[in-house]
Amino acid sequence: MSASSSGIVAGLTAAALATVGYLAHDAAEALPPGTGRAAQAGAAPAAGTTKAPRVRRDPTALPPGSGKGARVVYSLRGDRVWLVAGDEAISRTFEVEPSTVDPAPGTYSVTSRSNAVTGSDGVPVEHVVRFARVDGVVIGFSAAVNESAAPTPVPDPKVRTGGIRESRADGDAMWTFATIGRRVVVVR
Repeated sequence: MSASSSGIVAGLTAAALATVGYLAHDAAEALPPGTGRAAQAGAAPAAGTTKAPRVRRDPTALPPGSGKGARVVYSLRGDRVWLVAGDEAISRTFEVEPSTVDPAPGTYSVTSRSNAVTGSDGVPVEHVVRFARVDGVVIGFSAAVNESAAPTPVPDPKVRTGGIRESRADGDAMWTFATIGRRVVVVR
């Protein structure tokens, strides 16, 4: 093999290794919490961990990879919800106050609903739409009944709660849209 062809082979090999390294890093960043090597080593899932910085691009744009068809989409990083109709039209999007325990990214279904209850933090809430459970903590959307006192109370980070708080108007829209069995897609 001549010097020029071995240089070409070395250059192609280096380019291939750099591409594989980049793709491996990109894939590792896309893994849901609680998967990968750390999970295999017995590490606890990332539920309830600190929130990532808020998405700054267009916070109202529907996240890519959030599925198709009628669904509720909940962004963990953006603290935002989209109610998406079957024709992919966004009927409503709004910000929420996250719970202290996060569900893992994935697809869930609405499993139960309650018109009015007292939340695990002692706050009276209405239009509760539950869709997940993480280590015994039930996760769902709800609205505080007395918005004038605190529209979206910030949860105590030491208390494990699953109530994702929305305004009463947004809670009404969620209640109407998210019936039993409705898909809920959680994205980063």
